[in-house]
Amino acid sequence: MSTAKYETIGQYLLKRLHEAGVGHIFGIPGDYVLGFYDLLIKSPIRHIGTTREDTAAFAADGYARCRGLGAVAVTYGVGALNTVNAIAGAYAESSPVIVISGAPGVSEQRNDPLIHHRFGPFTAQREIFERICCASVVLNDPVIAFRQIDHAIAAARRYCKPVYIEIPRDIVTREGYPMPTSAIEPFTSDDTALSESVAETLEMLEKAVSPIVIAGVELHRRGLQGALTELIERSGLPIAATLTGKSVMAERHPAYLGIYEGAMSSENVRYTVEQSDLLLMLGMTLNEIDTGIYTAKLDPHAMVRAAGNEVVISAHRYPRVALADFVAALTREVKPRADEMGLLTSCQPEVVDFPETGRPITTERLSARLNQALSPDMIVVCDVGDCLFAAIDLRVHQPTEFLASGFYTTMGFAVPAALGAQVARPDRRALILVGDGAFQMTGTELSTQARLGLNPIVVVFNNSGYSTERCLLEGPFNDIAPWRFERLGEVFGPLMGYDANTEQAFEGALTCALNNQTMPSLINVHLSPDDASSAMKRLTDHLKTKVTGKH
Repeated sequence: MSTAKYETIGQYLLKRLHEAGVGHIFGIPGDYVLGFYDLLIKSPIRHIGTTREDTAAFAADGYARCRGLGAVAVTYGVGALNTVNAIAGAYAESSPVIVISGAPGVSEQRNDPLIHHRFGPFTAQREIFERICCASVVLNDPVIAFRQIDHAIAAARRYCKPVYIEIPRDIVTREGYPMPTSAIEPFTSDDTALSESVAETLEMLEKAVSPIVIAGVELHRRGLQGALTELIERSGLPIAATLTGKSVMAERHPAYLGIYEGAMSSENVRYTVEQSDLLLMLGMTLNEIDTGIYTAKLDPHAMVRAAGNEVVISAHRYPRVALADFVAALTREVKPRADEMGLLTSCQPEVVDFPETGRPITTERLSARLNQALSPDMIVVCDVGDCLFAAIDLRVHQPTEFLASGFYTTMGFAVPAALGAQVARPDRRALILVGDGAFQMTGTELSTQARLGLNPIVVVFNNSGYSTERCLLEGPFNDIAPWRFERLGEVFGPLMGYDANTEQAFEGALTCALNNQTMPSLINVHLSPDDASSAMKRLTDHLKTKVTGKH
């Protein structure tokens, strides 16, 4: 009889995560996941403890966007359910986060049904996550557990969506059973559909007078930023990005025009896109945000749309065409358009006469100054509200240096997502743009960044409440408590805080923050409650009738 020892199920899960590129797992311990945590700290993967479970999931989301895969580990019930909003956001934004939840043991579920943290049938938690994950497994059978783990991780990478892995605590140290490899077949393009879609696209490009590329979020998630740049530089085509696709290409590249989102766009970008006679839409989702609350005026008969493993050209549909294959084939065969990029306007930041003595600071002037301050080693992580709309015109230096909850638009994303981004990319310094309301939700994660010795610069857009809602419908429900954000170093640990209500004060604070390389810096910027960026005004003008019901 063989006495060979196999890996435990917990060990195998950690090994496979590490092989997939996960170097850190975010989360908070709890009794149902402690056995897994004990294995975690003995593995090559580092645990990053957070202040809350939802912020751990936001951090894993930010990590996944930078590294291709992220992970969060929490306990059953009270821990896992706290991550639901953040994981729903990761699903909506196509971010591959692996949710690992401890659970009552298999024997406990059978013999002790009144065990703590239970909130319904023991299947209820998995059923919740099935709605917001592309795959979900419960590792309650050692015979198939290894294969379940492999399939879950493969699904996260293939579909760029979260997956859920539940591991009962009496299974963590059980030996698993190696099984013959059953690899998930990689998606392959249909050669005929690929060649015909590329041929039709090239034919339309040949006839077009003013073609333009619009780049979307799927290029981010599929890691096609370099392939996109190669296509643009070979073809000479100008390019705009959607809001959710922002920074898919270096935004100081001469071919880059800016963000297109219908009526929310700048006049130059909107005109250039909407007068185009051929729209090459790559990885773009036609959601409400990216179409500017459906104000986009795009001719469907002048579109080539490649996304979701298909290409649609006017009334022709080519199924089973991978976006990566389409971009690569188009790049190989496209004919350069002479001097197209040379005709574009410069995308260098406008020189702003800043600061003006005694001038109160405004959102638009603040955004313009931040644009000048951006350096190649910065990654911008932005929350929702006016800080997001003000950030539309920021020009980051390199691809995937702008992260936001652009479509799901959940408040509280930025500070914890920046933690994940900085852990994933230690060569980058985070510039965190966050409203006062959003900071009050999840800003405690700045204390984790202080504990880890990270040095983000946090700019709090403090306009005394919920600015987006205030622009839509004013009322006392938009007011929040006036926090002294600049004094949080007294609570959070090593942190430099600054208070700024004039341009001079902000300039001094920003200079100090840029020079402070050893700890986080936070600048509490006081803005008028009725101040709003031009993009915010355009958005709320379109939304007001829907919110109030008045026409």
